[in-house]
Amino acid sequence: MIRGLTGFLGLSIACLASGSVHAGCGPDPAPCPVTDGEYHIELPDAPGPHPVVMHLHGAGSNGANVMRNGDLVTSLTARGYAVIAPSARSRPGSRLRGVWNFYPGWEGRNDPRFLNTVIADAAPRFDLDPERVLLSGFSAGGFMVSYLACDTPQAFAAYAPVAGGFWRPHPQECSGPVKLFQTHGWRDMTVPLEGRPLGGGRFLQGDIFAGMEIWRIANDCPDMRPDAFAQTGIFMRRSWTDCDPQSALQFALFPGGHSVPDGWADMVLDWFEAEIAAD
Repeated sequence: MIRGLTGFLGLSIACLASGSVHAGCGPDPAPCPVTDGEYHIELPDAPGPHPVVMHLHGAGSNGANVMRNGDLVTSLTARGYAVIAPSARSRPGSRLRGVWNFYPGWEGRNDPRFLNTVIADAAPRFDLDPERVLLSGFSAGGFMVSYLACDTPQAFAAYAPVAGGFWRPHPQECSGPVKLFQTHGWRDMTVPLEGRPLGGGRFLQGDIFAGMEIWRIANDCPDMRPDAFAQTGIFMRRSWTDCDPQSALQFALFPGGHSVPDGWADMVLDWFEAEIAAD
């Protein structure tokens, strides 16, 4: 096991809210099995086809723990979204359970393929709209979201990593324009904005601001500076709008630490709905 990896990735258990949602596979309390894994799902009290937020947990956790974050799940289903929480697997040779296989060169399950399998299984079963899927993730889940968005930007409609970006060496380039909303805590010491070494220096967290430059290049933004600013509650937001018309890019900072903060869901869904409607 890589020393320091647990501390870097951040256990999603630490950010569980006091509310509780115990979702399994629709009415079945057990998770939905698919090839190479499983997922949990909670549906809104509304007719389909439902848009989807697929949220990836932090290291050492699982989809069931995401569903126990009742405040987060309820805030999403109240907006008419189905919430899907897949579970990561242990990597070969590691004692740490539930680690997404995001880092180039790691062995293990092909997680981008697994996440597409989840949507392919859930969409017809639960009347979901596969064209309106927001892939979000916290900490290790945010790193998984970032690498998938970079490699296959058209796999999902949009991406929303929280407290996660890239590792060093940063990707040289991404495959194309992407719709992405990055959120990070100003006081995050588990995944600092500037990054930090892990495993005695064997691995290095990336710089979130350097990651934003990679996204600007991928989205063909002509200027390094943002051209729009906003404040939503505790969130200070920066946007690049004069970019590829098929892209969207925002960055929100909040004053807290390593967490999915209150208000994040509504802010990101407002952005997602505006961007999807513009297509």
